[in-house]
Amino acid sequence: MKEKIICGIQQVGIGVRNVAEAWSWYREHFGFTVKVFEDEGVAELMLPYTGGKPQPRYANLVLNMRGGSGFEIWEPRQRELNYPETEPRLGDTGIFACKIKCSDITSAYRTFMRKGLNVLNEPITSPWGKEHFFVRDPWGNLFDIEEDHYVFVRASHLTGGGNGVTLGVTEMDHSLEFYRNLLDYDTVVSDTSGVFEDLNGIPGSENTLRRVLLKRSKPLQGPMSELMGTSHLELIQTLSSIPSGIYEGRMWGDPGFIHLCFDIRNMDTLQKEAETLGHPFVCDSGSGFDMGDANGHFSYVEDPDGTLIEFVETFRIPVIKRLGLYIDLRNKDDKNPLSRFITKSLRLLSAKPKRKSDTTGDPVQS
Repeated sequence: MKEKIICGIQQVGIGVRNVAEAWSWYREHFGFTVKVFEDEGVAELMLPYTGGKPQPRYANLVLNMRGGSGFEIWEPRQRELNYPETEPRLGDTGIFACKIKCSDITSAYRTFMRKGLNVLNEPITSPWGKEHFFVRDPWGNLFDIEEDHYVFVRASHLTGGGNGVTLGVTEMDHSLEFYRNLLDYDTVVSDTSGVFEDLNGIPGSENTLRRVLLKRSKPLQGPMSELMGTSHLELIQTLSSIPSGIYEGRMWGDPGFIHLCFDIRNMDTLQKEAETLGHPFVCDSGSGFDMGDANGHFSYVEDPDGTLIEFVETFRIPVIKRLGLYIDLRNKDDKNPLSRFITKSLRLLSAKPKRKSDTTGDPVQS
C-alpha cells in the first residue's frame, strides 16, 4: 500500500454571509488574489452537520501566492445563518483563530491601524519567540498575524497565506496523539501553562491556559507543498473555566471557521490509518468529485473534540479553462514538489470578486 502523504494545509474553511464581500476584504488586506475555483451547488454529503438535509451553498477557494494555506469561503444559501450565542473564548473547542504569515510585523501592524482595521493588540512576542498580533475581520473572525519568513512568490502584499490555526481542546494529551499520529504534527515547539501577556485583549485571556505549539518534522512533500509552505498548530486547553463548543447548536457553513483542510496523497492509506486510530471518515466523496473546474477526492474526520478536519486529494486544477490548460496531478510523484514554473502558473488565476448581484441577483451591501 502506498504511503500516506500530508502535503500541507490546503485551506481553512470560513462560513460567511456573502462570499464576494468577504473575499474582497481578504484580497485587499491579506493578499488573497488568486481564485482556484468557484462553485454553486448543494452540499449533499455533510448531512450530519447540516441538519440532516442537503444545503445549497456557494463557495470560492482563494490563495495568496506568497505562500501558505488558502481560504475556502462558504456562503450558505436559502436558509437563515446561525451565529454563536456567545463570543468564542480561548479554549472553546473548535477553530478559534486562523494564523497568517507575515515577514514584516511592524509594517503590517502600522498599515492595519492606519486603515482602521479592528486590531486587538500591539505586536508582542509569543512563548515560542515570534512577534504577532491579532486582528478581526468585519464579521468577527479572528486572525493571528505571525512573524514568518517563508515566501513562495515575492509580492507586494504585507502578509502571506495561512500559517496554521489555533484550536481549543478539552484533553490536551489526547489531542496531541491525534495531531501527531494522523497529521504528522510530531514536534512540540512549546508547551507552557499560565496566564499569557501576549494574549491580552483576546476573549478568555484572563483564564489559566495550557498552550502547545506543534510543527511537523518532515520536509515539505507533495506536488503543491511548496505553495502551501510550512505551518503549525496551536492547541489551547483552558484550565480554569468550562469550555463551550464554538459550533455547538449550529450547522457546518454557519459563520466562523468551519474546518481545517489538508492536502494529501493516497486517500485509501489515510482512511485505514484514521480507522485504526479510532477516527473513521465521517464523510467521503469518493474519487472524481468536482468543485467548479477543479477535481479530486475529499473526506472528513473529527478530532477528539469534534472539530472537522478535511482531507483533499487533488487530481486536477484549472489554470486557463478556455484553452483547456489544467495542472493534472494524477500521475505526478507523490512526494516531490512540482516545478515552480508550473505551480507559479496559478498566478494566471488572479481575479477580483464578483458582485453578489452576479451570483444571486442581490447586490453587495457596503
